[in-house]
Amino acid sequence: MKHQEAAAPGESDAAGEPEPDDVRASLGRRRRILIRVVAGAVALTGAGVVLAATIRSPAQVAADAAPPPASVLADRVERRVLTSSVVVRGTVAAEQSLTVSPGAGAAAAAGTGGKPVVTRINKQPGAAVQAGDVLVEVSGRPVFALAGALPVYRDLKPGATGKDVGQLQEGLKALGHPTGKDPAGTYGAGTKTAVTALYAALGYTPRPADPGDAEKLQAAEDAADLAQRGVTTAKSALAKAKAGGAADTTEAQQQLAFAQQDLAKSTARLEAARAAAGPMVPADELVFVKGFPARVDAVKAAVGEAVPDGLLTLSAGAPVIRASLPAHQKDLVKTGMKVQVLSEATGLTATGTVASVATAPTPASGGGAPGGGPGSGGAGSGAGENTAQDPGGYALTVTPDQTLDARLSGQGVRLTVTAASSGDPVLVVPLSAVSAGADGRTTVTVLGKDPGAADARRRVEVRAGMSADGMVQVDPVGGGSLADGDRVLVAQAKP
Repeated sequence: MKHQEAAAPGESDAAGEPEPDDVRASLGRRRRILIRVVAGAVALTGAGVVLAATIRSPAQVAADAAPPPASVLADRVERRVLTSSVVVRGTVAAEQSLTVSPGAGAAAAAGTGGKPVVTRINKQPGAAVQAGDVLVEVSGRPVFALAGALPVYRDLKPGATGKDVGQLQEGLKALGHPTGKDPAGTYGAGTKTAVTALYAALGYTPRPADPGDAEKLQAAEDAADLAQRGVTTAKSALAKAKAGGAADTTEAQQQLAFAQQDLAKSTARLEAARAAAGPMVPADELVFVKGFPARVDAVKAAVGEAVPDGLLTLSAGAPVIRASLPAHQKDLVKTGMKVQVLSEATGLTATGTVASVATAPTPASGGGAPGGGPGSGGAGSGAGENTAQDPGGYALTVTPDQTLDARLSGQGVRLTVTAASSGDPVLVVPLSAVSAGADGRTTVTVLGKDPGAADARRRVEVRAGMSADGMVQVDPVGGGSLADGDRVLVAQAKP
């Protein structure tokens, strides 16, 4: 039996199949070759990219250096009503706010001296006030309210004249106390009777115009009686002289003339004393308010306490809206202009009219009202709404066209004042679209379909009208045409 010789390493066996070590060696060589090829390709690709980024043709260099195309900013011509508006913040408040500060007159009248003392509070905060109501009692004396727009600034005494006397008379008549034949604005005998009747109805005795009236009146009456007796005596002496056949009665006649002159003077003094005597209405017992019902907002003292400054505050009259205009807007707003009112908190809206614009600025007062503050010499003081005004602001008052919703009382609102309006729809463009040439012509540039095409543009001469909110009214002139929807050049950015 013959034995076959072993095959040398790396050679095939009798079946022709390679040995395992040979297969692995062959695969390793192939992988190494493939890796070298791929690495070379990647290196060549990177080099190409770098070269492409750094090497540019002359045409590309010129294109990159050229300026970018000019950009065009355009806007549309519109046809609409153009309005100029002023927007400010305001507060809904009563038409009139008053501070009641009774003086020392009540204490003096009561004979207590010193500071006046609160002896009764008739109206608590929140209470409604009607004409003729007593608000508070100070040192036994009443402080009551009557209708009137003019604040109290002096004692109203017999013989006084003026608009405040006329207000007093109207208030007395409204409560059923006629003033007789007294002329309007004159405190005469009829007004004295009416004042006495009013105080009696309130449960008080009126204060005399002068505590010494009775003595002065008695002295004037005595002087008049004495003068009358002097006239009677002089007449008797003259009659006796004539009856006795005296040749000269000149002296007797002269004595009678002197007596008659004395009587005339005494009678005039008596009438004056009578006119000046009688009841008065002290300034610290009366409050004039613009309308009823009014309301007590606050009371700063209790019964038995000394009367502080600003004992009571009242609000009266129909609600109005008060605001403050900055100095640069003051001349834009005029009396009679229309106002749109918006409450952002409630969504409620209303319309109104500018009632007044202050001619002088109101400095910041940390809560003071425009033009407000206690008035001089009276229980009631000037009107104003208690909101702080900006430094240099001008007080603005707006009257609502209709009664405001009660929910707006005391609320802050936004006021839009229509300072000017075109009335009918007009053509408008942005202010920057209008240009003035050296020849004085005002024009706009209308663009074609392609805003960048300069040859498709046309200039239209216009006459500018009112402007507002960055827009201006324009009317074509000189045969030019301009229509709603046209595109006009606003600005062009140069490269």
